[in-house]
Amino acid sequence: MKINILHAGYCTAPEHIAIHGGHWRNIRFPAMFALLQHPHFGPMLFDTGYSHRFFDETKKFPNRFHRWITPVTLHEEDLLINQLAAYGVRPQDVSRVFISHFHADHIASLPDITRSRYIYMPHAYAHLRNLPPFEGIKHAFMRGLIPNDFDDRSQEVDLSKPTLLSEKYAPFRKGYDLLGDGSVMGVELPGHALGQMGIFVRDEAEKLFFFVADAAWLKRSILENRPPHRITNLLFPDPAAYRETLGNLHTYQLTHPETLVIPSHCDETIRAQKSDLAPTLTILTRP
Repeated sequence: MKINILHAGYCTAPEHIAIHGGHWRNIRFPAMFALLQHPHFGPMLFDTGYSHRFFDETKKFPNRFHRWITPVTLHEEDLLINQLAAYGVRPQDVSRVFISHFHADHIASLPDITRSRYIYMPHAYAHLRNLPPFEGIKHAFMRGLIPNDFDDRSQEVDLSKPTLLSEKYAPFRKGYDLLGDGSVMGVELPGHALGQMGIFVRDEAEKLFFFVADAAWLKRSILENRPPHRITNLLFPDPAAYRETLGNLHTYQLTHPETLVIPSHCDETIRAQKSDLAPTLTILTRP
């Protein structure tokens, strides 16, 4: 597969919220998405980043709170559809979108991808379907970002058919073969959101990538096993599971240093890959 790591906009927040002992200054948290070009299934995406719909959905209360808490910047050239065009990919060409979880910064461009299948853990969305707006804001979920034909195009991960992972994925033991050919292996990363899913994929040079979504906001959190500020316990459905997942990521990265573990919002990680992985990996970032 050809793998391109991109991002559609970013928000800002104090670093000390994202990692215990961090600075009080605001830093950028890019809304990463990945373009995966499969030799058989064609272009696919892991998440979608922000879109203009985020601003439309946060004009009024209660969603307005989301915009206040995490101010978002999004330039026209950073829109998902414009970045895909730079690779010769049209929205209707995307065959699948692997949705890590349903927070607004991960799904805001779903309506732009007009023909794809949506692949996600069933419990990641089941509890959100009938939430009233004031409950939705607690989960960073905005119903207006869900396409009208979402259910028709959904392909929920079949949790009854797990794959026993080999030792090279330890301490992660159970995965899900999302395409049936072993090229995209999904794993559950609980704690930050119900049913949060990460994926293992390899590029053309057989380099292994582990996209871990929001299981950690910063790569340093994984390397040092440093969780976010305790105030985030109010945001997570299962803080204990979050800490366990972070510990597993820490163990995995230490024992598999050759794997590129990619959190969705770590600006430092994304910038580092730009120089380290070219030309097999292309990364677009804003200065």
